[in-house]
This record gives sequence, structure tokens and C-alpha cells, in this order.
Amino acid sequence: MKDFPFLSILTALPLVGAAVVAFIPRTKAELAKIVALGWSLVVLVLSAVMWGAFTIGGDRFQFRESYAWIPSWDARLTFAADGIALVMLLLIAILFPVVILASWHDVDQSTRSAPAYFALLLAFEFTMIGVFAAADVFLFYVFFEIMLIPMYFIIGSFGSGQKQYAAVKFFLYSLVGGLFMLASVIGLWALGGHTFDFAELVKGTAQIDQNTARWLFLGFFVAFAIKAPFFPFHTWLPDSGGAAPAGAAALLVGVMDKVGTFGILRYCLSLFPEASRWFAPAAMVLAVIGIIYAALLAVGQNDLKRLVSYTSIAHFGFIGIGIFAFTTQAGTGAVLYMVNHGLATGLLFIVVGMFVARRGSALVSDFGGAGKLMPVLAGVLFFAGLASLALPGTAPFVSEFLVLIGTFSTHKGYAVVATLGIVLAAAYVLWMIQRTTQGTLNPALTEVPAMSKDITLREKAVVAPLILLLLVLGFYPKPVTDVINPAVQATMQDVGANDPVPAVEAGGKVGG
Repeated sequence: MKDFPFLSILTALPLVGAAVVAFIPRTKAELAKIVALGWSLVVLVLSAVMWGAFTIGGDRFQFRESYAWIPSWDARLTFAADGIALVMLLLIAILFPVVILASWHDVDQSTRSAPAYFALLLAFEFTMIGVFAAADVFLFYVFFEIMLIPMYFIIGSFGSGQKQYAAVKFFLYSLVGGLFMLASVIGLWALGGHTFDFAELVKGTAQIDQNTARWLFLGFFVAFAIKAPFFPFHTWLPDSGGAAPAGAAALLVGVMDKVGTFGILRYCLSLFPEASRWFAPAAMVLAVIGIIYAALLAVGQNDLKRLVSYTSIAHFGFIGIGIFAFTTQAGTGAVLYMVNHGLATGLLFIVVGMFVARRGSALVSDFGGAGKLMPVLAGVLFFAGLASLALPGTAPFVSEFLVLIGTFSTHKGYAVVATLGIVLAAAYVLWMIQRTTQGTLNPALTEVPAMSKDITLREKAVVAPLILLLLVLGFYPKPVTDVINPAVQATMQDVGANDPVPAVEAGGKVGG
């Protein structure tokens, strides 16, 4: 199985599926949905097989494939996956069929084309798999840029509210970040041995002048910080998350934003270890500010989708401090947070979308007491909110705990301040739930026929796998952490970081 071209097939499958769905006539919307769902399930099955074929404790990068592409630049179609990339690929494979099923009735056929929407979702999956599977820096950059195209059209054509403004803002922010990275990619090629191969560049960048390496690092970091998004590069996300269809928003914050944190781990830390250590204090400050700032803004939001978007910015602050704490515990927690955040926030966005679709409004003030009409759906929203705020027993708690304990061992002050974000998370999540589902029933809700319809069988099929994963990984994360740990340890070795050890007295007693 090791010689099977998993990654190239996984990358190509959604693109082929997108082409097939795009050519289905607009009048056959149900067929387009079924084909898109079936295609995404094939990707999920192949991803699960690849997960089973991955050797824990084996080579850092497995399933390597390399094909000639642009010989004059030594750019190749090279694919490989370490543990970090593998868990992200499986997250993508899980979320896309869930989102496709959740989006079954999101497109109004009278004004928009369902085949076009679901083809764009599959095209987006193609770019997401490609960006995590790429082991050639130039190939990574190409996927990093083209991922903007399907999401731009999804937001601009199928979104709501100020959708065109949000789509353009999303595109411009990401494009500007991509230009910074392009400059660094060119500089890396020129100074790193005229190659784009990641493994060769890790060796070649050691010869680059320190000041030059710092500038190259900053080019990559700005691009990834915008994508993540880290404070103060975050302002595009609330607009995009608020305007995008709920399913697409779940992918935006559940998968796409992880490209930024993945890029920092894979490229910034491994290629520029000295520059990463030099910039770490500033990155930690920005991450902690993002946690508190975004949480405070979330408390004051009246739009449900914007509120969830702000919670994601706060969560990315935790991932940021986990990355730049430079400990294996914090690093593993950060990667696990990327996975768990994708599941929890994906679920929260999808359930919020169900509420919005029924009410015809995303404003918190238009709800009130909705749980009296839809008790089961309100309960799912409550669970999604608790998972988002990292309640013990849910998967995000494990990752948040690892990040904080790993950070506390080297940066006590940042860890202490970051814990304030946990308190604020409880405030904005519980207040949101109280204002939407609890309290006195808003009389206007009884006049909306859809509000009397509780969760459907299709919606149960959408939320059930995410709830199950959040509970299982909350109690038993070992299958995932075993895959992540070796890759994180290798990254820490690249950056020259060593885990702190407790002081031990001569008699073997741990000392202060």
C-alpha cells in the first residue's frame, strides 16, 4: 500500500468530480447533489484507507510522489504527508460530505444553479487537499492561491447580505498575502539552491544570511497570518463568515483557515528556525491579544454567523501560542486544536445555519425562546456551543489543555492571560444560547411556519458524526495524538527547541 499514489489520486478526485457535477443540467439539481455527495464519500473512504496505511514512528514524510513539472525551475509535482498533514487531510475528507449534505436545500433553483454550487464545493476540496499534500514549495504556493477562486464565487454568488463586498474583501486580503509569500518563495529559490523541494530547502536555508532569512520568514508569516487569521489581519473573516452560506462558512473556518497555521508550522518554523525564534515573542503577543480582543467583540455581536466568526479568531490565538511556545506538548495541542476546532466550529456554523434558514434571519434579536419550538435542535446548538468553549469531555478541551500546559512551562505570563479567553468564551457562547433558545418565546417566531419544524432526519445525519467525533476524541484522543506527535517533535528539532525538564536534586527529588 505504501507505493499506492494516495495523494495524487486524492487531489485529483474532487477536481474530476467538480467537472462532472458542473456539466449536469441545471434542471437536474437532485442528481448534482447526489453525485457530489457520492464523490466526496469516495474521497473519505480513500482517506481512511490512507490513514490505516500510515506508519506511526516511520519516516517523517510518507506516501511521497514526485513528477516532472517545470524542469527549468526544478519545480515538481511532489506530494508527501507527515502526521500534521495527514490529520488535516482526514478532517477535510470528513467535513466535505457533511457540508454537502447540510447544504442540500441552500440553493434556490429559481435564481441560482445547484450544480454550479456543488461543483464549486468539490473544486474547493481539490484545492484544500492539494495545499496540505504538497511537498514542493512552488506547488504549495499555487494551491494556496487558487483556493481563493472557488470560495470567492461561493461567497459572491451564493452568499447573503453584503456578499459581493465580503467576497472582494476576502479575495484582496488573501491575494495581498499571497504576493508577500511569492516574493519570499522567489527569494528562497534563489538563495536556497535553486530548488523548491521542501526537504532540500530545509538543508539549503541554513546557508542563508540571518537578516535575509528574517525577511523571507516575514513574507511567509504575513501570508499565513492573513489566512489564519491572526490579529490584526483578521478583519476579512467576520465579513466573509457572515456572508457565506453556512456550509461554506463551516469550511472557511473549519479547514481553509488552518492553511495559515499549517503553513507556519511546516514552512516558517522548519525553513527559518532562527527567524522563528526571533519573531516568537511578537507572535505570542499578537496571539494573546487576538484571544482577548476577538472574545470581547464576540460578546457584542447580534449576528449569529459573525459571532461564530469572531470566536474562531479567538481560537486561532490559542493555536498561535501553542505553535510559538516551542514545546512538544503545546505544538501537539496546537495541531490537535486545528482538528478539533474544525469539528466543533464546523458543527456550530452548520447548526446556526439551520436556525437561520428557518427564521430567515441571522440576528440574535430575532430569536428568543426558540428552544420551546425546536427542543432537539436547540439541544444540538447547546452541545456545539459547549464544545466550542472547550467543555471537559469534548475534544477541544484536550487540545486547549495541552496548549496551555505546554505554554505554561515556558511562558507562564502568556498562558495566564490566555486563560482569560476561556472565561470570555463561556460568556459569549452561553449568552448566545440564552438569547436564542431560552427565555420567553418571541411571539414573532410562532408566525414563521418553519420555526415549528424540529430537526429533520437529514439534519440528524449531518450533525451525528460530528457530535460523535467530538465526544470520542474528548475522551480518547490517542489515535490522533499518536499520529501528530512524531511530526511535531521533528518540527521542534528543525527549530532547535528542546522541551523543558524539571530540575532534579541529587537525591532524585524534583526541585524548584
